[in-house]
Parts: sequence; C-alpha cells; structure tokens
Amino acid sequence: MNDVLKGELDFQGYVMSDWNAQHTLDAANAGLDMNGGSGGPDVQAGHSTVARSIAGDGIVLLKNANGVLPLKKPQSLAIVGQDAINNPAGPNACTDRGCDTGTLAMGWGSGTCQFPSLSAPLDAINAQAAADGTKISVSSTDDPTSGAAAARSADVAMVFINSDSGEGYITVEGNAGDRNNLDPWHNGNQLVQAVASVNKKTIVVVHSVGPLILESILAQPNVVAVVWAGIPGQESGGGLVDVLYGTKSPSGKLPYTIAQQASDYGTTVVSGSDNYPEGLFIDYRHFDRANIAPRYEFGFGLSYTNFTYSGVSASYTDKSAVSSTKAPGGASNLFDTVATVSATVSNTGSVAGAEVAQLYIGLPSTAPSTPAKQLRGFQKLSLAPGASGKVTFNVRRRDLSYWDVGRQQYVVPSGSFDVLVGASSRDIRWRGTM
Repeated sequence: MNDVLKGELDFQGYVMSDWNAQHTLDAANAGLDMNGGSGGPDVQAGHSTVARSIAGDGIVLLKNANGVLPLKKPQSLAIVGQDAINNPAGPNACTDRGCDTGTLAMGWGSGTCQFPSLSAPLDAINAQAAADGTKISVSSTDDPTSGAAAARSADVAMVFINSDSGEGYITVEGNAGDRNNLDPWHNGNQLVQAVASVNKKTIVVVHSVGPLILESILAQPNVVAVVWAGIPGQESGGGLVDVLYGTKSPSGKLPYTIAQQASDYGTTVVSGSDNYPEGLFIDYRHFDRANIAPRYEFGFGLSYTNFTYSGVSASYTDKSAVSSTKAPGGASNLFDTVATVSATVSNTGSVAGAEVAQLYIGLPSTAPSTPAKQLRGFQKLSLAPGASGKVTFNVRRRDLSYWDVGRQQYVVPSGSFDVLVGASSRDIRWRGTM
C-alpha cells in the first residue's frame, strides 16, 4: 500500500480494511489507515428516485418477439413466482441477506445492507394495473401447477425466476457462497415450462447475480420476451415497471456472456489456489478465441427503438513509447490521450431511447498472445426519435499497451491496431485500423 498505492499511484485517500480483517501492526505499517468495523452516515434520504432510475437503467432486454413489450394496458395479467413478492417475513428477515425467499434484489454476505424499503415487482405492477384497469391473477409460489392455473386465462403471463449467491461463510440452499450450477433456483425452468404450456404470451423476468443457461426457457415457443433485471436494489419493482410499460426504453447491456451451455465457459470450480491459467482470455475474449457462439454476448441488449452508426473515424496522433519517467499512476505519459475514435449514432425508431456505443481495440501481432479485441471504452447517448448524436472515445496510451512481465512495465507494440465500434462485442458496426 505504501509503495504502490500511496507511492506509485499517489492515492491521497483513506485506506480501510474489510470488517475486522486485520489483527496485527503489519498492515498498519504497510499503509492501512483503519481496521473496518465502525458505522457510517445515513445517506438514504431522498435517494429512492435515483435508485429507481438505476434499477431501470440496469435492465437488459434479451428477447422481445413481435414487440410484445412494452405492455399496452392488457385486460388481464398473470404474475407467477415467489420472486415477484417480498419475503413474507420482511426484506431484512435473513441475516446478511442469507436466504433466497421472495424477490432477489441483493446477494448475500458481509457487504450487504438493510433495505430501508423494498419495492417488490408485484406491488409496483399492481399499482400500474389499477391505473390501467388490468385484472391481475397471482401465484406467489414456485409451484408449477399453481403457476399454470393462474396463467391459463390471462392475456399475458409474467414468470419471475432468480439465482442467488454470496460469500462462502453463509450456505443457502446448499450453495456455499458460489452457485453450484448455472440453472435458475427453485426449479425455475420447470415453472416457466408450466406457464408457457398454457399461455401464448409468456414473459420471463430474471433476477440473477450472474449468467444462467437459458436454453430450456428459450426452447418454449410461447416465451415471447425475456427481461434480465439483474440485482436491482431497493427500487426493484418501480424500475421494472418503468421498462415493462414503456415509460423508459431499456438500455442496459450485458456485463458478461450468457452461454448456450455451461461447458462453453471453459472453466470449472476448483478449491485451493488458482494460478489463473486463462490469463486475459475470460468471458467474451475466451469465446472469441475458441470460436464459440454465445446465446447472448457481452455488451448485448435490445431497445424499444433502433440505432444506426455512421461517420466513424479513428485518428492515432501520438505513437511515442511509454516513458521511463515515473509519475503518480505509473509512467509519466501512460494515461495521455494518444488516439481518438468518434462515431455518429442515430435513433431511427419512433420512441426515445439510449444506446451504449462500445469501442474495442485489437493489438498488433507484435504483442504477445492477446485477445482479438478488448473493450477500451463505452459511452451512453440518449436520443429522441430521429435525433443523432456523436460519441467520442479518447484512447489512452495504456489502452494500446500490454504488460511486459520481464521488464515490469507497459509496452506499446509496433504495427497497426484493429479498431471496432459497435452495439455489443459481436454486433460490430464498423471495423478499421490505425
């Protein structure tokens, strides 16, 4: 901490450990300022509006066949699954959120906090349905028979499923911290199958800490939409309703790859030490190298509108090497802007929306084994229907460098760099070099 964090990186802040994690003077002598464990100020007041906006912005729309979403005042709507309601014992009933009862809005572990309140999906949908005159039928358990009964006569059925995880000091339903597999919990696949077998407009809402294998769900012809709501926090229901009913067009993008099968990730759970043999080839970088088609790639996310990309340009203006002069943060010129990539994004649809444009860079062949492309920037642009806007990525020398282990420094390789701009890691709208 003293040498790298406070020295090389010139960190001027306060270094605090995890709760009661240090018990000797060694850490203090190395730069620790405080052993965690004391309380902090209450910053909840007035933040529910921001929390609701964040919950909605984080939603990723994975499937939307025939524009079934946004909902347009359906006459009847079935809500199925325990994940749609709050824990009957209260959202804070389980210590450190160490259970999966009711809607999943936070994982478990020592980093959790108390919900000041929790907007459950069913509560928020009930409020919207009352305003729309929509009749609601409910099965608030994960029982397939009950779910099918509630959904059979509804115009639209919405099934809520989840998958939880947390720290290893708590075991939940046989999962000691990490998940045992990539299936939905509580037989979520069977619940979706039961509802989809009786309702031709089945929408699946997923609250999950990470990727799930969705093949069983997507194989159901009556599953017309999949809404990936992630881990949304206290305003879960409100943020979801904003997207489901079109107050907000979905703009979230996947921060990981959803594979077609678990083995596609090329990893296994191991105990003990990990030497990280995969190196840089994780997630989309691994899928690219292994030429594996994902179900939904890193950076993917649908909208209620459409976006086009045009006028892309790349300019590499400073090709000098990494300086040997040290400064806070590393080499004195490591974080200097050396290239600029820009593009025009246009909303060609009929509703307002936001697009997250993404920049990927591929290093020249003179660099050691590196991924074909790596995310080096992203920018969100909110656009009215018919409007256009410009995104500009300032590329730093660090973005074009690799770490030379032997020399213990960053190196800019010689040669041409691949430049890719697009809507996801696989939906590339422009390719060029610089």
